[in-house]
Order: sequence, then structure tokens, then C-alpha cells
Amino acid sequence: MDTRTPNRLPFHRLPVFPVLLAQLVVLLIAAVVLWQWRGTVAGYSGLCGGLICWLPNLYFAHKAFRFSGARAAQAIVRSFYAGEMGKLILTAVLFALTFAGVKPLEALAVFGVFLLTQAVSWFAPLLMRTRYSKP
Repeated sequence: MDTRTPNRLPFHRLPVFPVLLAQLVVLLIAAVVLWQWRGTVAGYSGLCGGLICWLPNLYFAHKAFRFSGARAAQAIVRSFYAGEMGKLILTAVLFALTFAGVKPLEALAVFGVFLLTQAVSWFAPLLMRTRYSKP
């Protein structure tokens, strides 16, 4: 495979897809629970916090898993670095836009659901299907 040729797997077939799906489910459930428990402002604040975490992760997954194969090793490393840099920048921009543009806002709900959504990635090895070949 040429290093300029991207991976032809559809996005839902990538190994990171179950993690992204689990993050989306967790952020939506947390936002609904906050909305029911603490009110509308806490609900949409939690939704904003979860999306601040999930959207950059989605960008990183799209960027990092574009290439595959041993011949594309340098392209894989470059795409991982570019994806991580974009993820950090996107996270900072989304936080800035949220705190500058969303009024009223519950900061505790934003950070709480952000951290809860981020915590899903700690359990990523349990969510990803791993295939080990027998020697």
C-alpha cells in the first residue's frame, strides 16, 4: 500500500469506534440525568461539556486512523501527532466558545460531564475488539 493511500475501512469498522460510541452514550445519559435532576441549564451545560470531549476525540480518530500497514509507518506517526495537536486545539477552542458564548452556564456540570466522558477512554481496552494471532 502506498503511504499516500488512506485506509479504506469505513469509520464504523475502525477499532476505536466502540469507544467513541460509548463516549457518546455516556455523555447523552449524563446530560439527560442532569437535566432531570438539576434542571435545563445543568442539562445543556453537561451536554456542552460532553461534546467538548467527544468532538475532539472524533476528530483525532478520523485523523489518526487514516493509514494502515507497515509501509505507512511514518504517515501513521505523522497523522497521530497531527490528530493529537488538532484535538488539543479543538478542545481549547470549544471550552473558550462555551464559556464565552453560552449563558447561563453551570461550570460544574460542564467539567463533570467532560471528565466523565473522558473517563470512558480509560476503559478503552475493554471496549475494543482485539484479535490475537496464535503463534
